[in-house]
Amino acid sequence: MKTALTELAGIRHPIVQTGMGWVAGPRLVSATAEAGGLGILASATMTYDELAAAIKEVKSRTSRPFGVNLRADAEDAARRVDLLITEEVRVASFALAPKKGMIARLKDNGVLVVPSVGAARHAEKVAGWGADAVIVQGGEGGGHTGGVATTLLLPSVLDAVDIPVVAAGGFFDGRGLAAALAYGAAGVAMGTRFLLTKESTVPEEIKQAYLTRDLNGTVVTRKVDGMPHRVLRTELVDALESAGPVRGLARAVRNAAKFRKLSGLSWRSLATEGLRMKRGGDRTWSQVLMAANTPMLLRAGLVEGDRSAGVLASGQVVGLLDDLPAVGELIETIVADATGILRRLGSG
Repeated sequence: MKTALTELAGIRHPIVQTGMGWVAGPRLVSATAEAGGLGILASATMTYDELAAAIKEVKSRTSRPFGVNLRADAEDAARRVDLLITEEVRVASFALAPKKGMIARLKDNGVLVVPSVGAARHAEKVAGWGADAVIVQGGEGGGHTGGVATTLLLPSVLDAVDIPVVAAGGFFDGRGLAAALAYGAAGVAMGTRFLLTKESTVPEEIKQAYLTRDLNGTVVTRKVDGMPHRVLRTELVDALESAGPVRGLARAVRNAAKFRKLSGLSWRSLATEGLRMKRGGDRTWSQVLMAANTPMLLRAGLVEGDRSAGVLASGQVVGLLDDLPAVGELIETIVADATGILRRLGSG
């Protein structure tokens, strides 16, 4: 199935596995690449050395293109960019838009730049700076998300830019891929659907917790890190929602200490990144501090399998999922079903 995305990235199918923290590791990324999609490593929860090792492991498992998701505001972002260039990684994706100079450095060295955006104006900005494509995620998606549905956000972005647009938020099968292509998108990106596959390293009991949810099984909360964050409804999330500001900030301080130890960052580095976040957006100081919650709360759930102490990011689509296919089977089925739908529409 050829689209502007497949031609650009050198992949066989217009399907992207997103860079989910603690989930998108070498096993899942390489399986996606081998199946013809674009797998993206999540590096925000890795140290530099862990990222270097993960890239080498993916390359040992597959010779096909893959990507790495970077934090543009990370203290060592420039060093990580150099690593992608040295290792000839095909795609650099970003949750927060990189600066113009970073985009230029990557592009000048043959790395495609694909930021994620939540508004048409953001897409216009990064396109003007030289981004090769954008991923646009609607409110149905997991993790940090805006309130506008994909069915409205996608056409607004398609009308605003002339670079390939990848649709995210609510996609899980061939019907969604066919619909996205009909809108004019160059492909779809999926997170929760790939989290719930055999190659995903998320503990099996946590996968089963996802599979038991209905369409009302998620909630968008600001109590995780101060920003809108879609997660599964759990007792912990209910407790966070009802906790006062003092308890929430106290939890954030404890988790900041845990994340600092795990990541090897100094307190000075954490403070520097906090200042960057404060200057780069409209977050309050309490929201900057609460951002330290995210890595450790997600790790507790997605790595350690502790539902009582962990938060489980999820898209609304979780309520429609009831199986754990292999990645190859998943992509093959989605592409086959989408192709069949488009053929039927074309012959009507």
